[in-house]
Amino acid sequence: MELALAQETVARWQFGITTVYHFLFVPLTISLAFLVAGLQTAWVRTGRDKYFKSTRFWGKLFLINVAMGVATGIVQEFQFGMNWSAYSKFVGDVFGAPLAMEALLAFFFESTFIGLWIFGWDKLPRKIHLACIWLVAIGTFLSAYFILAANSWMQHPVGYEINEATGRAELNDIAAVLFQKTTLVVVFHTLTAAFLTGGAFIVGIAAYQLRRTSKAAKEATEPDTPGRIATMRTSLRLGLVTVVIAGLGTAVSGDALAKVMYEQQPMKMAAAEALWETEESAPFSLFAYGDVAEGRNSVEIEIPGLLSYLAKGNFDDAVPGISSVEALEKAKYGDLAEDYKPSIPTAYWSFRWMIGFGMASFAIGLVGLWLTRKKRWLADGKRRGEDEVPLLMLTPNRELGPALNTWAWRLAVLTMGFPLVANSFGWIFTEMGRQPWTVFGLMTTADAVSPGVSVAEQITSLSVFTALYAVLAVVEVKLLVKYAKAGPVDEQPPPEVPSLRGPAADEDADRPMTFAY
Repeated sequence: MELALAQETVARWQFGITTVYHFLFVPLTISLAFLVAGLQTAWVRTGRDKYFKSTRFWGKLFLINVAMGVATGIVQEFQFGMNWSAYSKFVGDVFGAPLAMEALLAFFFESTFIGLWIFGWDKLPRKIHLACIWLVAIGTFLSAYFILAANSWMQHPVGYEINEATGRAELNDIAAVLFQKTTLVVVFHTLTAAFLTGGAFIVGIAAYQLRRTSKAAKEATEPDTPGRIATMRTSLRLGLVTVVIAGLGTAVSGDALAKVMYEQQPMKMAAAEALWETEESAPFSLFAYGDVAEGRNSVEIEIPGLLSYLAKGNFDDAVPGISSVEALEKAKYGDLAEDYKPSIPTAYWSFRWMIGFGMASFAIGLVGLWLTRKKRWLADGKRRGEDEVPLLMLTPNRELGPALNTWAWRLAVLTMGFPLVANSFGWIFTEMGRQPWTVFGLMTTADAVSPGVSVAEQITSLSVFTALYAVLAVVEVKLLVKYAKAGPVDEQPPPEVPSLRGPAADEDADRPMTFAY
């Protein structure tokens, strides 16, 4: 019994570490793909230099992130056969279908067209080259969709039947798996969170570049200051608008997801609120401290009725508590698990850190949009042109004093880390709150672990992966810092490639056939 518990614990730690680490790159990949595609579209339509430089600059950071995402994502596939073979054997026919679609369709889009985009700047017509990055963006969306559909099936299994002869779950309705309500709201919430992450990433780096460039402009130490300012101001505004819109979307989608979870996994949401007993007009908990063993809270700060409204759309409806849900699950599932409660402190605080860090970025985005509004007056009474000085100047102005102005820059830089923290706590809450289930109602985590893998082997692989990821983290950060500090390069757009059809029949008649070599 103790050995099985140790195997489960180490296996969960390994999957948790590798998953959270991998998901640091996923939301940036999704959002930057679309944002870079949007910037390149603006360049192709207008021909303006600032859009070209923005595309090249953010595209470079996007490619670094893609490489890291692919490298860390491969490990996730090995996890299912290495530490979770019992799970793979039981649900492989169902869970493997969306993963196969992701590899065959979405990853094909990404890997093929990202190569054409990287090497096709001066070889493809501009519109075809632009189509390549849009296809990459579509590929990242499809990749996320299929993987989230697989995870949503674990949260709420549908479209399957149990083969009595083999005892395995078998797929009988792929549409139910791909388009169930759980999948749709999870995809909506994850995508809005991804754009919140990408927007904050752009805001942080653009703010750093503008502050640095404004110093250089005063000291006349850097060339091409006006062009760099225009490029980074465009990026800053794009990032701020993205943060605000995505922040609103994250709040709306999070509310929709919470309502679905109250229907499908009431224990998870009761744990998220540390709500021990079923209550009418249930309060939303801002802070709670309690005794898990005794099932009570000794300290509570609450907003009356708000939880009932968030869960049921009515301030007076009853919301099930932890004790009530646990009794129901024990009656329904018997002794499949010893305890049907997840870690209450982990679920409660991860839920709050997720919301807190995510909404902090949204609030900073709102403030940033106000501070960078068009044609803002400075203290000297002059209006500045778009290409002359950056907004949020280091000098005092009517809205900000010198100290607050400096802190506005610093907070803008710091905000790019907030959504990453929120995403990590979101996944911790999602997976920890589902315990003791691997597949809700079908298989517990204890039954999903590989029986043939020893604890020593698990610890060895966990140590190797952790060390490898630490090295990759150093490489990733150094590359991002290097190119983020360098800023947009002063380069000319490539010449227009008029056609892919090659020269006319009477041109270069004596030229050797290059394809023959």
